[in-house]
Amino acid sequence: MTRVLLIDDHDVVRAGLRAILGSQPEFEVVGEATNGDSGVRQALVLLPDVVLMDLSIGAGMDGVQATRRITAEAPDIRVLVFTTYDSDADIVRVIDAGATGYLLKDSTPAELYAAIRAAARGQATLSAPVASVLLKRMQQPETALTPREAEILELLASGLSNRELSRTLYVSETTIKTHLLHIYRKLGVDTRSAAIAEAGQRGLTRRRG
Repeated sequence: MTRVLLIDDHDVVRAGLRAILGSQPEFEVVGEATNGDSGVRQALVLLPDVVLMDLSIGAGMDGVQATRRITAEAPDIRVLVFTTYDSDADIVRVIDAGATGYLLKDSTPAELYAAIRAAARGQATLSAPVASVLLKRMQQPETALTPREAEILELLASGLSNRELSRTLYVSETTIKTHLLHIYRKLGVDTRSAAIAEAGQRGLTRRRG
């Protein structure tokens, strides 16, 4: 029996997952959470084998932060990301945070079952677009954004100023400017607006709207 915890802020999605997994005698859904804070607390109490983690889970702690907390405090728990987001920024950050696998929500039930089984064994499962991003990152390490740079670029695209970035990430404005210079170099641009535009074209930031 593989014990699974669901972390997703959509009631319909959780109900669907519970029904789908409940049809398989090898899976047991032991809990549900609608946000990152609750998800982390439940994970540390219930100690499931696998956490199915969405990335956008309301206000407060997001899926990346929740993944980092869970994998740091309970290394035996495997986190399988199950989301609609496939931007480079999301993928790089959550894999770096310790996620075992990354599956998109357009996957079939059979693919989901296989991914959960693999995660429970500690084996990685990646949707094809995710695998492509990570392969490209390995092939071009000097131009690949670090997880911190990807995070800054995502916040930059949301409209934050250098001062706001500094406050959000608890670093100095000088550190932010240094990161931005590295981002500009890797993207081949020299302005904030050009970086945002180039990141959008490359799919480095989350799709909005």
